[in-house]
Amino acid sequence: MGQQYGDDFITIMDEDGVEYELEVLATLEYQGVEYLALIPAEDSEETEELEVSILKSVEEDGEEVLLAIEDPNELETVYGLFMDQMYEEDSQNSDADSL
Repeated sequence: MGQQYGDDFITIMDEDGVEYELEVLATLEYQGVEYLALIPAEDSEETEELEVSILKSVEEDGEEVLLAIEDPNELETVYGLFMDQMYEEDSQNSDADSL
C-alpha cells in the first residue's frame, strides 16, 4: 500500500492492478487490528451520498495490506465503533464551540 498526498490520502491497488485514491476519514484499533474508514478521494461535489468503505490493515509477507472485512459480525462491530468515535468527536467539537 503506497501513500501519496499526505497523511489523509492513500492510493491502493486492487488484485486487477487498478489504482484507487482514497481519503482516510478515521482509523481505530480493535482487538489488535487496525481498521480504516475510507471514501473515494475524487473531489466531486455532485456526489450527494458518500460511500464509506471500512477495511482492515493486516501484514502479509512483511507488507501492509488492506482487506475487506468478510465476517458480517466483525464489520457490524467495527462500524459501530467508528460511529461511536465520530459522534464522540462531534460532541467534543460542540462542547468546545459553546465555550
